[in-house]
Amino acid sequence: MAVRIERQGKVATVIHSRPEARNAMDPDSADALTRAFTELDRDDETAAIVFWGEGDAFCAGWDLKYAQAFTDAGRFDREIVDGLAFPAAGAPPRGPMGPSRLEMSKPLIAAIEGPAVAGGMELALWCDIRVMAEDAYFGVYCRRWGIPLIDGGTVRLPRLVGQGRALEIMMTGRKVAADEALRIGLCETVAPKGEARAAAEAMAQEIARFPQGAVRADRASAIAGHGLPVQEALGREWQRGVQTIATEGAAGAGRFAAGKGRGGDFSEI
Repeated sequence: MAVRIERQGKVATVIHSRPEARNAMDPDSADALTRAFTELDRDDETAAIVFWGEGDAFCAGWDLKYAQAFTDAGRFDREIVDGLAFPAAGAPPRGPMGPSRLEMSKPLIAAIEGPAVAGGMELALWCDIRVMAEDAYFGVYCRRWGIPLIDGGTVRLPRLVGQGRALEIMMTGRKVAADEALRIGLCETVAPKGEARAAAEAMAQEIARFPQGAVRADRASAIAGHGLPVQEALGREWQRGVQTIATEGAAGAGRFAAGKGRGGDFSEI
C-alpha cells in the first residue's frame, strides 16, 4: 500500500510510500492520505501526528504522468474543475494533493527528507510544524510547467514568511534549502540527514504527553485568530481557554499544589 500508519503510543505517523516516484502524488495516494488523516483526527487514542514520505523524498509534487487531464478539456472539467471544486455549502472535497483542505484538530508535524516541492511543499505548509533534514529543500518547482499553487500554498506561505518573501519564492520557483527555511521561518527544526522522522516523532511524543485539551485549545486559537481584529481574537481565545481550565486546568492545578512540576520541571506532570 502507498499509505500506511505506524503508531508509537499516542503518536501516529502517516507514511506516504511511493519511493519509485519520489513520493509524487497520484489520485489513489491522495484519497488514501485524506482517509488516513481523517481517521486519526477522530481517533481518541491519537494525540499527535507525524507526516513522512518514505525514502529520500517528502513529496516531489503531483505526478505529472496524470497531467493528461490538463490536455483533455472534457476530462479537465470533469475531474479537476467539477470534482475538486469547493461546493456552495458543506465540507469541501479533498484537495488535488489529498488532505490539504482538512482542518485538523490535533498537532501535525511534517518530517521532511529531500525535496518537498510544488504540491509537496504545499502539503508541508499544511502541517503545523516542519522538521527538515539538513539536505532537504522546498521550491515552487511547478513554476516551470505553468501549474499554479492550488493546495493552499498562496494562502499559507505568506502567513509563515511574510508577503514579500512568499511572492519572491513563488514567482521565481527557486530552491529553498533547509538552512534558509529555518532562518526565514519556513521550518522550525533542522535535523541531520536521515533523522527528520525520528526528530519529528520525538517532538510529537513531547507534545502528546501533555493534557491535550489545553494543547488543542491553544493550537486552535493561534490558527483561528490569524487575521482577526485583536478583540475578536481575544474573545475566541477566552471562550476556548475557559472551558479547558474548568476541566484539565483544575486537575493540573491540583497536581502542582501537591508538589509536581515546581521550578519549571516537566519530567513529572
